[in-house]
Amino acid sequence: MADPSGIHARKAALRLLDAVLRRGETLDQAFGAATQDVRRFEDKALARAITSETLRWLVDLDAAIDSATKQRLPDDAKVRTVLRSMLAQLWRLGTPPHAVIATGLPLLAGGPRRLAHGVFSTLAKRDEAMPHAPTLPEGVAARWGARSVAIARGLAEPPPLDLSLRDAGETQHWRNLLAADSFAPGHLRLARGENIEKLPGFAEGAWWVQDFAATLPARLLGEGAGRSILDLCAAPGGKTLQLAAAGWAVTALDMSKRRLDLLKANLKRTDLAASSVRADALQWEPKHRFDAILLDAPCTATGTARRHPDVLHRIGARQIAEASELQASLLERAAGWLKPGGRLLYAVCSIEAEEGPAIVQASSLQTDPIMSAELPADLAPDEHGWLRTDPGMMHEQGGLDGFFIARLRAPD
Repeated sequence: MADPSGIHARKAALRLLDAVLRRGETLDQAFGAATQDVRRFEDKALARAITSETLRWLVDLDAAIDSATKQRLPDDAKVRTVLRSMLAQLWRLGTPPHAVIATGLPLLAGGPRRLAHGVFSTLAKRDEAMPHAPTLPEGVAARWGARSVAIARGLAEPPPLDLSLRDAGETQHWRNLLAADSFAPGHLRLARGENIEKLPGFAEGAWWVQDFAATLPARLLGEGAGRSILDLCAAPGGKTLQLAAAGWAVTALDMSKRRLDLLKANLKRTDLAASSVRADALQWEPKHRFDAILLDAPCTATGTARRHPDVLHRIGARQIAEASELQASLLERAAGWLKPGGRLLYAVCSIEAEEGPAIVQASSLQTDPIMSAELPADLAPDEHGWLRTDPGMMHEQGGLDGFFIARLRAPD
């Protein structure tokens, strides 16, 4: 008998959940292999949506499951994972109960289908609503402290689609054409769910996808006027494109060939220019010093939990310590590549204090304070002149990713 419609997407979602929760892989790393037998774009998107909503609401889904079982199911039991994904479809994706059962129970062939059916039916009949915000894992809430409640509220929904324009002077034109909102020149925000490659302006390279918070580091370096800048750890290239569009002479460095190829493709599509270098920044030595450096350092990426909820369950003390050690090494090397009086913009898409304030405080460079006038009205620097964003900010406008951003200056 043929598989029920959509069963392959559900199987792929199970593989993705296993990759994240058991093997510690990122959603992006696991996606290709997990969906290799899923042919339709819509089914791949469904697999991703099921996985993301399951991870986003995992603590609450587990609490519901535990309330309907006499004995607690092991965390790694397949039946628990299947039930998590079934309830995520019911409560978060609005899938009818009969369709959830038809595509969920076959995943337990040879297993406890009756148990799964009973637990699901019990919970479906309760007609309970999910909380207004997902409950964060205990360790995550402890790390984020007082900000946890607001951040959790910002994680309740997947993010909208942000675009960066090649020509900021055309903001109003594209805003009207795409029926978009805008927070700053060169920025557009659209509802999620758009097929990016079919939107006006994609083929001619008028814009690229980039979360609004991710645009702030390059914005805080201003116009280039032909001056030289090094974009460290540059790929896939959103900030490189911004800098090139702002008139900087950009050298984009990254150690990943695949990611550099993507950067080059984006440069070609947008008709922007930058020199690319494939190298390990901890081994590479430049031939000259730079007027400015943008170091968007490799990090735990916990600030991207809106679109990558796997970080809520993969990241702990070990990963944070490893990332902060690398960040400190990169900042120390990059500081020596600035011209006298040159500026370095340090940024991480992380909410962890060890990857932001702690790294900058140990640097030999001095803070060049970010000013309120340089930022959108809803954002402001802290008392140190640093900028910290998180998914709880600008909530009514659709939110933004979490970043730590500090602008530093070399001695004259």
